[in-house]
Amino acid sequence: MIFSSIEFLLCFLPLFLLLYAVTPKYMKNAILLSGSLVFYAFGEPEYLWLLMVSTLINYFLGLHLARGAKLKKGKKKKQKKKGLERNRKILLALSVAGNIGVLAVFKSGIGAGGLPMGISFYTFRILSYLFDVYRGEETKETSFLRLATYVTMFPQLLSGPIASYGEVREALHEREFSANSIQAGLKVFTMGLVFKVLLADRLGLLWREVQVTGFESISTPLAWIAAIAYSMKLYFDFYGYSLMAVGLGQMLGFSLPSNFLNPYMASSVRIFYRRWHITLGRWFSRYVYIPLGGNRKGEWRTLGNLLCVWLLTALWHGSTVNFLIWGIMLWALIVMERQLTRLGMGKFVSRGVLRALPHLYLWLVIPISWMCFAITDLSQLGIYLGRMSGMTEGIYVNADDWKNAVMNYGVLLLAGGFACTPALEKLFDKWKDRLPGMLLLIALFWLCVWRLQVEGQNPFMYLNF
Repeated sequence: MIFSSIEFLLCFLPLFLLLYAVTPKYMKNAILLSGSLVFYAFGEPEYLWLLMVSTLINYFLGLHLARGAKLKKGKKKKQKKKGLERNRKILLALSVAGNIGVLAVFKSGIGAGGLPMGISFYTFRILSYLFDVYRGEETKETSFLRLATYVTMFPQLLSGPIASYGEVREALHEREFSANSIQAGLKVFTMGLVFKVLLADRLGLLWREVQVTGFESISTPLAWIAAIAYSMKLYFDFYGYSLMAVGLGQMLGFSLPSNFLNPYMASSVRIFYRRWHITLGRWFSRYVYIPLGGNRKGEWRTLGNLLCVWLLTALWHGSTVNFLIWGIMLWALIVMERQLTRLGMGKFVSRGVLRALPHLYLWLVIPISWMCFAITDLSQLGIYLGRMSGMTEGIYVNADDWKNAVMNYGVLLLAGGFACTPALEKLFDKWKDRLPGMLLLIALFWLCVWRLQVEGQNPFMYLNF
């Protein structure tokens, strides 16, 4: 079951909210946990056991990793502390190895039955909890119910955002659930649904047409248009899911973190990825980049730390070579940007019309990078990049094929381009609480339902990462 499905929108969500509303406060976590397990079971019942076993084992690991263990006074107190710390380090290493090992088994394709839904996301949430408890930044959670609710909470279970335990701890103890919270969350949810159904799914049709035609049989302009369409599809698919997750969290009394901040308005790849999948970038920064030394140990060490982060990011997305190419390409672009900044290039391009150059550069390299992300077959990737550059000979190419694409998808591409700017968000904030805005959101919600009824659901692209 996914958020953009008739089953979820018209069956699961209304029934769950009704049950949640009549449940006493002290039982809301139990209802949320139960509802989340039902939600997961609808999509992948064969891996429900893995989710629960993982949660149970890591609950006990968290109890043992907690700081502040009380020791009796005596001559051997210092030795006991050293021994305790050594044991905690060993336990943390085993915890990380176990969680990452399970994830690696399924990512590599060794695990039978494919990749369990949401495993990358709930594994990283679990690890963030363990790291924070080990470092003393979070107190251990003694209630299995609360920890299990955090791990399995259906708004963020399958594709994030990757909220830390500290961000939801207070709400897990006590939260407000009201008609106002449902209304506010539903507005945000509807915007996410619109991004997914009316933009991402529609723009994805152009990418599908190009795949059916064959990469060697498309013109260079169409190759670029399709790459841009895919870039927008990926953005609105994932951003749409994240907005729906945040909206659902609001309905239930949780404040989940934002995952996107107008990334296509960035002026560099480095800034782009500070605004794209923010919670994943934050996770790698807190638990990989900074512990490795961050930028505190010289330029060469910084570049090595960045390479480590990007290689791990690539492996998190998939084990095929194209993801490694994607990760190394982005690392190389960020390294280039750092060196140009050190040479003072930033000041040069910050004047007059030259301020547009960094944005043009970004809009050039990001669609290319997404092709390395999207096309797993390296020979096909080479053909596509060759068609984008015009360096690969085409086969039975219709030179005017791009015109048909513009005629069929031009309005969608323009709408997508507008939605990539902060302007739409400002309009939403201005009109969401006014009657015309609310009526428009209601109309858009039911338009999305109608589209799903007519065309069926399309899975989220990050559903099996």
